[in-house]
Amino acid sequence: MNLLILDDHPLVCSGIRSILISEQEITDVKQANDIKTALYIMSCNAIDLVLVDMKLKDQSGIDFVNSAKKTYPNCKYVILSSSSANEDFDRAISAEVDGYILKDSYPEDIVYAVKSVLKGRKYFDPLFIENKTSHVSENTNDPLSPRETEILECLGLGMSNKDIAQKLYISESTVKKHVSSILAKLNLNDRTQAALYTKKYD
Repeated sequence: MNLLILDDHPLVCSGIRSILISEQEITDVKQANDIKTALYIMSCNAIDLVLVDMKLKDQSGIDFVNSAKKTYPNCKYVILSSSSANEDFDRAISAEVDGYILKDSYPEDIVYAVKSVLKGRKYFDPLFIENKTSHVSENTNDPLSPRETEILECLGLGMSNKDIAQKLYISESTVKKHVSSILAKLNLNDRTQAALYTKKYD
């Protein structure tokens, strides 16, 4: 697996690279300090995952994600930021990133997050999971059915409706109905909150 770190602080790039490059699953970790360089590296290499700083001097990491996705839709994009502000996290979620890691995370947590995303899962720092699910009651008066519980677990793995339908041998329309029911029962706004909800109770 080939990774790219986009951060305008060279020391941060070097530090994160040294953490990741020793992992057997990771073949190479390249570095870029600006969006132009990052896009050039991606044009010359098959990059599987990009760790993106939220704020890049006068540029935006979210703008980079939105732009890069158009050309490299199969690449994974994970925000690596020092910001724990909910508004920044919400912007990242709106850009449909695959993860959000805080820079003050332990090295082993960063490695775990990257490996999880490379396996097709989502990873969000536990801080945001607690914030996003704090309003949800732990004791719902309308418990989920066994099938809804199965689908909720799939949402927690970041699976699409199509993937869930194939795994459970049901139609996509049936999956959509179950997802709507899950959101209503748990008082959640969208499937992202549903995914975060599952992480809270892992």
